[in-house]
Amino acid sequence: MREDKPVLGFIGAGNMAEAIARRVLAAGVFTTSALLAADPSPARRALFSQQLQIAALEDSAMVAHQARTILLAVKPQKIDAALAQIRSALSADTLLISIVAAVSTTYIEAQLARQVRVIRVMPNTPALVGAAASVLCRGAHALAADMAFARRIFDACGKTWEMPENLMNVVTSLSGSGPAYVFFLAEALAQAARELGLPLADAQALARQTIVGAGRLLAESAESAAELRRKVTSPGGTTEAAIQTLENGGFPTLIAAALTAAEQRARELGC
Repeated sequence: MREDKPVLGFIGAGNMAEAIARRVLAAGVFTTSALLAADPSPARRALFSQQLQIAALEDSAMVAHQARTILLAVKPQKIDAALAQIRSALSADTLLISIVAAVSTTYIEAQLARQVRVIRVMPNTPALVGAAASVLCRGAHALAADMAFARRIFDACGKTWEMPENLMNVVTSLSGSGPAYVFFLAEALAQAARELGLPLADAQALARQTIVGAGRLLAESAESAAELRRKVTSPGGTTEAAIQTLENGGFPTLIAAALTAAEQRARELGC
């Protein structure tokens, strides 16, 4: 292994790859010279090279040949093409970290037809602000040192967990898709408040700050979400009336159904 090789090469330079690159640079995990990226889009390559000062190429195979570790960040429907492009360029000591949704380590290993070391990661979009929830799992040939290296990357993006791969579809339905559920809640709160008479801008601002504040309290408190909810729900008060309406309307059941639908869709899309 040459010492002048870039440490980490991104195959795919989309929004999530950009978020990860920004976070590892900000945290001092890597320097710009240790990173390399490949993407077919001239605009994405320009962003990486001009804004992040990361060398960006069109040729994925060239990045795979040069980098010690590959971070695969393509859309699931492009996984076969991406793996075909880099297959012959990987060396025996290359580590491959995949954030491709619904694609198993077993599938990647089979497509590469070698004992490649693979770490699969399910991050989420709060990586953009250093608040991601990322779950990692090892492929058949990955080492403890590989997991430790991958966690260094994603610890810079937020918090990390290691779980068995058979739980990754559930993880996808919870934390992977979860930010969208929270954004949907913010939309619904603002719209309901608007219908009750608040100006839309004020309703949106109050909904946003309420979710930000509640999230921060949940993050910093040692108490469970259930206990925090109980503390703000006074008997006979306004919050109790709202919570009872949500329960009577089947809110917990609806959330369970939503996660089940997302988990099932991940199974359908998976390989």
